[in-house]
Amino acid sequence: MCGIAGFWATDGLNGEQASGILTAMTNVIRHRGPDDCGVWIDVGAGIGLGSRRLSILDLSPNGHQPMLSETGRYVITFNGEIYNFRELRHELVALGHRFRGGSDTEVLLAAVSAWGVRRALEHCNGMFAFALWDREHHTLHLARDRAGEKPLYYGWIGGTLLFASELKALRAHPAFHAEIDRDALVLFFRHGYVPSPYTIYRGVYKLPPASLLTLRGKGNGSSAAPVQYWSVREVAERGISEPFQGSAGEAVEQLHTLLLDAVKIRMEADVPLGAFLSGGIDSSTIVALMQAQSIQRVRTFTIGFREDKYNEARHAAGVAKHLGTEHTEIHVTPDDALAVIPRLPILYDEPFADTSQIPTFLVAQLTRRHVTVSLSGDAGDELFGGYRRHRLGPRIWRGIRWVPMRLRQAAAAALAPRNTPTGLLARGVNQLVRKWTGKRSLSERLRQTAEILPASSPAWLYHYMMSLWKEPSAIVLGAREPLVVATDPTRQPYLGGVPELVMMYLDTVSYLPDDILVKLDRASMAVSLEARIPLLDHRIIEFASRLPLSLKLRRGEGKWLLRQVLYHYVPKQLVERPKQGFGMPIAQWLRGPLRDWAEALLDARRLSEEGTLDPLPIRQKWTEHLSGTTRWDYNLWTVLMFQSWREAQSRPQQPAGID
Repeated sequence: MCGIAGFWATDGLNGEQASGILTAMTNVIRHRGPDDCGVWIDVGAGIGLGSRRLSILDLSPNGHQPMLSETGRYVITFNGEIYNFRELRHELVALGHRFRGGSDTEVLLAAVSAWGVRRALEHCNGMFAFALWDREHHTLHLARDRAGEKPLYYGWIGGTLLFASELKALRAHPAFHAEIDRDALVLFFRHGYVPSPYTIYRGVYKLPPASLLTLRGKGNGSSAAPVQYWSVREVAERGISEPFQGSAGEAVEQLHTLLLDAVKIRMEADVPLGAFLSGGIDSSTIVALMQAQSIQRVRTFTIGFREDKYNEARHAAGVAKHLGTEHTEIHVTPDDALAVIPRLPILYDEPFADTSQIPTFLVAQLTRRHVTVSLSGDAGDELFGGYRRHRLGPRIWRGIRWVPMRLRQAAAAALAPRNTPTGLLARGVNQLVRKWTGKRSLSERLRQTAEILPASSPAWLYHYMMSLWKEPSAIVLGAREPLVVATDPTRQPYLGGVPELVMMYLDTVSYLPDDILVKLDRASMAVSLEARIPLLDHRIIEFASRLPLSLKLRRGEGKWLLRQVLYHYVPKQLVERPKQGFGMPIAQWLRGPLRDWAEALLDARRLSEEGTLDPLPIRQKWTEHLSGTTRWDYNLWTVLMFQSWREAQSRPQQPAGID
């Protein structure tokens, strides 16, 4: 695992100056690779590649990067792991390739030499992002893994292309100057993250998952566009046309076999290895399969909270005891969690508002004290229908789609806020409903119903359900909301018109890579921990796409097939409970220990003077939240994370590492 950075100035470089710049770019991402560093520069070609290395495989100097191919034609700076590198190595040795060391990076270079870049990518099973320079053809290739586990940012600043694992490395280049992209900011307030390919900066992009960007010679510049070498959409559509034909028992057996291998190849490391364990279906399955293939006790890690609603530690302890793992658990206090909040803008480089970013960092920090690699159970919900929206959304859609649109629109108008009851009785009912639900008032539920009734498709409904601010362009001044996959019909597969499949697909191509994987990568890499996700093995993604819906969702319960695999190892009663998530009591904290901090960031005069956001709707929600009449913690958290991020930009550049 590494952090990578580099630049390509097509008009050439000053060698001494370029070396200093490249060193500065890699130093600010030292947390991604504290064990080794390196730079490679071709002054005449204008190319510079830099690396920070976290040594996982082949700890010898033979794994040093940037690395040259055997022939000297290619140079690479590589972040990630190629899990099937031993299998590829055998193939390449048979073709006549010779290897100096035992790293997967060297195998990747040999694969490119043998098969070309695209075919080499198609051969690889892994998580990665890399920059590859072809010295013979003066061509730069930027590539990213299929699911988007490892990040890669890029953008043209004048005549220079900058690229890196994190935005802070781009900002370390003296030529970097980019303004906030207000259109992307609208997307952030809707989703709580900036979706790919956008970033918070205008003209700077995330390379999309499963993409290859090839830049050739002078003048190619920003006209080049990434191309996909693998497609979730094609996989999903093929799953509909070529569905799994076996029995439920055969499906369980096949998934079991695939998972065993996916876990096994992710357990290879020359450093200590463990796993995150929450006690839920996904992490328990991964740990069970690890322990089944290990002669030693697997090391597992969890954190607990005093608030019962957020505490999964007792469930994790029960699973760990049953499987016989070497389990480590700590209980963190609210002060421990609150102490992380000021560091979040440094970790994420751009506004990011998933509140589970806090416990994710805390469990990564705990884990890194004991191991260097940890396996994670992420992606089970997206692939096997584990989210509540996969059940609730389709029920809503099937309940309203048969009603003529005009009738739905009329009903929505009747339920609009201006037509809902007001006065003392309404306030009393609102308080009772909030007391019963712990969340929204009756007025809010009626407003939501009015907004949902005109839904035109499952994708529209998904977009609504995943939106924090429902009209985010109303709070960002002078902005227009760009299309994303859920709002662009040309990017949506039909998938037989099955709303559950549509929603799982949208999760896999948006929420998973842009929220879940970003959160895990930044939290783990901030403490120099490598996190691996067996469920994102592309063979499992492809297999899951072929499964009939009944093997994912059954009797109102998600992840049915995954559960059957787990029951081979863990009794049902140890893991069966309502999905808890990995959240924090942010709503209460904003009325308590975080109130002064939030008030300063949400100050009406400050917002007005900064000139980016409209203070009125923000202050309205803040007032309502403080009063306890309803809760707006998710909406307010997006504003607070943006304000914190902007405040952090005025401070000197610093690494994200926290210990």
